[in-house]
Amino acid sequence: MPAMNTLPALPACCSPLDEQWLLPDTVLLSTRFDPLLLTANDFANSAIEPPPSIQRSVAKRQAEFLAGRICARAALQRLGGETCVPAIGEDRAPVWPDRVSGSITHSTGHAAAIVAKKAHWRGLGMDLENLLAPERAERLCGEILTPPELQRMAALSQEDRALLVTLTFSVKESLFKALYPIVGQRFYFEHAEVLEWSPDGQVRLRLLTDLSAEWRHGSELQAQFGVRDGQLLSLVGVKA
Repeated sequence: MPAMNTLPALPACCSPLDEQWLLPDTVLLSTRFDPLLLTANDFANSAIEPPPSIQRSVAKRQAEFLAGRICARAALQRLGGETCVPAIGEDRAPVWPDRVSGSITHSTGHAAAIVAKKAHWRGLGMDLENLLAPERAERLCGEILTPPELQRMAALSQEDRALLVTLTFSVKESLFKALYPIVGQRFYFEHAEVLEWSPDGQVRLRLLTDLSAEWRHGSELQAQFGVRDGQLLSLVGVKA
């Protein structure tokens, strides 16, 4: 067993953890992972117990789960000294310690986790997506964007339209992750809209449905996004 507060060495399938700073009073860690380098002992050596659904999965799913949980455990330790690994809840979401909010995400070869104390952030949602190719974005836009969003998209260049569809998909996923633990009910792409976004990474969102007495139709939230190496990372934080 590793000594108290000393985390196991990273498996060969994961790169050194990269610390990014996007929101105050949060810890965000990411890693690159390669499923081809995953070995049968990596979970045991990392002191992470894979749930049965992960044990039955293909190497890609196992590697992304392991990488995400490695990031989450290290982020929790930096936040407050806890070295727990978030379990998978009945709703498939990570189970965080009582006084912590957090989010885990992964896309091709890249995983990340963000955590904060609930005294600072009641909810956190983070999502990582590969940038959609223009043709795929045009096919999917009707499923992801509301009619007003589609109207605003029509004025953009083809490249910016693909970015907007990726961004809208990702930021709505982040919004769901941030609000679902607070409101306790599911909502979907048509229940929120991107009002405006800027190339420097700022996004303004609005709810289009009542989720609770506090979170009603018309409530607005801020989000952030960044693009790197063909992937888009979005983040929604709900302040305490």
